[in-house]
This record gives sequence, C-alpha cells and structure tokens, in this order.
Amino acid sequence: MKYTYLLKEETTFKDLIKELDAFGCGFLAIVDADQKLTGILTDGDIRRAVLNNSTDIHEIINKNPTCYSSNASKRDAIKYLKSIHRKQLPLVDEDNRLVEVLILDEIQFATYPNKVVIMAGGLGSRLGELTEKTPKPMLLVGKKPMLEHLIDGFVEHGFHNFILCVNHLSDVIENYFGDGSKFGVNISYTREEQKLGTAGALSLIEEEIQDPIFVVNADILTSVNYVHFLEFHKNSLATASMCIKEDSYQIPYATIKTDAQGNVEAIEEKPLYKFSVNAGIYILSKSAIDLVPANTFYDMPTLLEDCMKNEMKVSGFQMSDYWLDIGRKDDYYRAIKDIEK
Repeated sequence: MKYTYLLKEETTFKDLIKELDAFGCGFLAIVDADQKLTGILTDGDIRRAVLNNSTDIHEIINKNPTCYSSNASKRDAIKYLKSIHRKQLPLVDEDNRLVEVLILDEIQFATYPNKVVIMAGGLGSRLGELTEKTPKPMLLVGKKPMLEHLIDGFVEHGFHNFILCVNHLSDVIENYFGDGSKFGVNISYTREEQKLGTAGALSLIEEEIQDPIFVVNADILTSVNYVHFLEFHKNSLATASMCIKEDSYQIPYATIKTDAQGNVEAIEEKPLYKFSVNAGIYILSKSAIDLVPANTFYDMPTLLEDCMKNEMKVSGFQMSDYWLDIGRKDDYYRAIKDIEK
C-alpha cells in the first residue's frame, strides 16, 4: 500500500529517510506484519531527530497518531482532515488495520454542474409505525438519515447541487438539511401540494435546466459511481438513462414443461431465473424533462415510455455496485446491518 512501511527489526534510520524520500509526500504510515497501524513518521519528525542528535527509530516514530475510521464517508474524513489542519490521515478499520492513507494534496475536488433531484415525498406506508412521525428518507441508517447517505454518495463524486422534492412531513427534511450549507452543498426544494408520482414533481422545478440532471428515489442506498453513469449517458447519446441492477430468483420447486397433449417434455429442478430491475436512479436530458406534464400524477416508467414513443433514445446502465431499495421493514433492518459491516 502506498505511503506505508512495514517496520522490521533490521530497519535503520537511513531506511526510513529513503522511504520518505521515495514517496515524496513527507509521510509514512508504519504498520506491523498484520497491517495494523503502529505509528507514523513525517519529515518534521526526521528534522527534530537530527536537531536532537537522535537516530533511535523507536523514539522518533509517533506511536499515537491521529487516525480516522475507514467506515466513515470520504466527505467526513476530508472535513475532519481539514479541521485538524493536516495533510495526511491514516484510515483504519475497527481492528486498527490500515485501510488507506488520505493525502489532501492528492484528492481531486472535481465538481460537476449537474443538478441532483431527489424524490423525497413518499409516504413510506409499508414501513408502518416507523414513518408515522418521520418521513422515510429521514429514518436513521447507522448514525445518519438514509437521505444523508444518498447525498454523501453524490458529494464524494463531485456533485453539490441538489433539489429535494418533498411532501409528507416535509418540515422534518427541510429543518434538518436547510439550504445545505452546513453539509457543503446547495439545496433547494419543490413542494408537492398533491401526489405527483416519481416524475411529476419535475414540472415544479423553477430553476433553469441545461445540463442533464440526475433523478433519484430517496429510499435507496447504493455505492454506484455517479461519474461513470454520467459518462455512460453522454457517450450513449441518450435522452434518458436508467441504472439497471441484475437480480435473481430461485424457484423452490421443479418446473415441468409439457406439450399440448400433456406429455412431459422437460423437468428442471429448482431453476434460477435472472432478470434486471429498475434501480430508481436516472439521468434525464432537457428534452426528456420537457415531456413531463404540469401538476399531473406521472411516474418515471411512463416518462421513459413516452421518450421511446417520441423516438428518443433510452439507455440502461448495468450496475454491479451495492444497491438496496428500502421499501419494507425487512429492507430497512437489512440496511442497518449492511451499514455496520
């Protein structure tokens, strides 16, 4: 692993200086044979050692370094790194094993102008009492609402402009996120006076749309690479694109195929059927958005069908990343377990 050094019994002061020079960032994460972080070494430590006429590496190495959880979002880790006014930060797991070294100078702060529209107005009725006083997107998954996890994913890929389409218990969402400034993003809202479906709320957006926009259901957790999805959309010259996730179902019985006379032609024991499902993540160009009728209940599948009827290209981006739709209580409890892994 880059910026990492396995400390050995024969390691010398000169060896450490050579490693520091080789990586060129003035930082080494010192690990043991199990990849556990045992300390760090910086150019400053070497300078102080020289001034103190000390070459004992066990005295020079900082054995109580500041580190951060590798389970945290990259955005939180970067925010913490800036708050402590450092340029390097070891990321470790729960067993103190080094997972990554975050180097501030190497982080690419690429930003994209594309707006992200999140449909956060659902009732979440299938979750019963969990959503009586809390809108579904604000249910906690780990220490954050699922909507914040979704926003974090976009921020990590360089997207900072959000429009939240709200309805049910909208004040809970708006009071938490505000204008997005405390999260380092820009957030505006559209408010549905009546249910408009998964695409109808797009007609309420007053901001001018030029670049393709993301449209995402608020009740999903995913690790999809949004930049790759956007590149796919542009390269395919599509008017609308959707993320597709492969799923499967195994029939618990043997299936039988017969002919018209009732003769058995084939027996297949517990066959596995594979199929693709709509992941609830879309990219729409302006010409697709223009098809959305004003203040009318209108679902995203209908919009995609209308695009195809109008001979507009609709593309499917096959994703293999983590994805979970939180529609039922079992899904919600699974999300909590997944986030703890």
